[in-house]
Amino acid sequence: MNCVLFFSVGAFLVVAHEDKILRSIPRFSPHRSRVRSTEVNRNPNVAPLKSDYTYRTLYFDQKIDHFGFAQDKTFKNRYLLADQFWNRNGGPIFFYTGNEGDIEWFCKNTGFMWDIAPQFNAMLVFAEHRYYGKSMPFGSDSYKNSSVLNFLSSEQALADFTELISFIKATIPGASKSPVVAFGGSYGGMLSAWFRIKYPNIVVGSLAASAPIWQFKDITPCNAFNDVASATWARVSETCVSNANKGYSTLEEVGANAAGLKFISSTFHLCDPLTSMADVKSFKSFLSDMYVDFAEVDYPYPASFLADLPAWPVKEACKSLLSPLSGKPLLEALAKVTNLYFNYTGAAKCVDWKGEGSTASLGYLGWNYQSCTEMVMPMCSNGTGMFYNMDWDFQAFSDDCFKQFGVRPRQDWVKHQYWGTDLSAASNIIFSNGDLDPWSSGGVTEYISESVVSILIKEGAHHLDLRASNQGDTSYVREARTREINIIKEWLELTP
Repeated sequence: MNCVLFFSVGAFLVVAHEDKILRSIPRFSPHRSRVRSTEVNRNPNVAPLKSDYTYRTLYFDQKIDHFGFAQDKTFKNRYLLADQFWNRNGGPIFFYTGNEGDIEWFCKNTGFMWDIAPQFNAMLVFAEHRYYGKSMPFGSDSYKNSSVLNFLSSEQALADFTELISFIKATIPGASKSPVVAFGGSYGGMLSAWFRIKYPNIVVGSLAASAPIWQFKDITPCNAFNDVASATWARVSETCVSNANKGYSTLEEVGANAAGLKFISSTFHLCDPLTSMADVKSFKSFLSDMYVDFAEVDYPYPASFLADLPAWPVKEACKSLLSPLSGKPLLEALAKVTNLYFNYTGAAKCVDWKGEGSTASLGYLGWNYQSCTEMVMPMCSNGTGMFYNMDWDFQAFSDDCFKQFGVRPRQDWVKHQYWGTDLSAASNIIFSNGDLDPWSSGGVTEYISESVVSILIKEGAHHLDLRASNQGDTSYVREARTREINIIKEWLELTP
């Protein structure tokens, strides 16, 4: 089949902001409600994703539980395989460690692997993470309760990848001695790094792009994520940042009466009007989430990763906020920023800020569960920059997790399981991060060793280096990709 992605306004419909503790932890993937639209109206300035990503869709009988013996059942684990570039006499396997969503979506947004596969004569494999996409261990009951969700973990996913690679090597002629290089971005990047750490006998090296493996308790301050997001905006204009911050108190002031609530609802073109101060509070959170998204996708060219946006969208957004503003004129300017993010194509009827829709590509309930078990990433803000004051309350978070799933998080487990900051015994891992990406706050951006390499990409947003090459790419990301290619050649014992 061809890996073609069709977008529409509102393609990334997600769990809208809820004023719950669980929302303190941002998701890696597109995660906001979008817009209500009556038609598809693609922005002609945004280049469509390449349509020549041809692959086969296959399934592997995967054990539900790799670490116990009482549960011996299996499920169909989906994976995508492209071997048109592959040297069938032991050519390398480039293996994508699937994220928290439909694997086809990640296949379409990881063009770097497709770009370099012919150069390496590599087979491409994109493995779907259990409990996401079509890889459901218990079918339609996979999210029924905490008993069936108990098998959703990074450890089980890594074991899945190990078993799948062993199966491919055993069943595809010429693959038995093929070296495997793992690739991943965001949560997938974390898995890619941990794959090399836990199973160095399976993968010869890993490229972990925008992988916040240090975004955990006692490693990274809880305010670091939002501080990086604010810095991305501040590099364009401090006045822009000041206006955005002032917007929160202005919303409360204007929204203190019915007329003000009506003004806000009309100005921001909200599908569901604000009716109370509780709504104002939730809408503030909605805006803060949007500011994070802008920073994550501050790409140097028009793109459609989280939404259809122009090149350097933060710079474009700040054009409405370059002069000090207050009162209703400030809210009108902020509405232009919101319109840019949610209605760049002009097809939106309104902004669905309260919506709880999601695409089939992304698994939000699954990620909520993982956040409530092992992926506990503290987030807070001291009220400066682009964000209002937000405290991190682990006990409240834990109570909310127990209420929703009947489980309580183990906030230190990831550090124990995957070595925390002590990577001295690790080898052959590339950690790449963009300095514009909020997730770089928890990434490995310092020197570890000659074989555990940190690449910090100036003017780089969320896993920019894993995206397909683009004429608008900066020299910084081109240099990063060249370095990554040369390191992979060294792993494969090829001439750099």
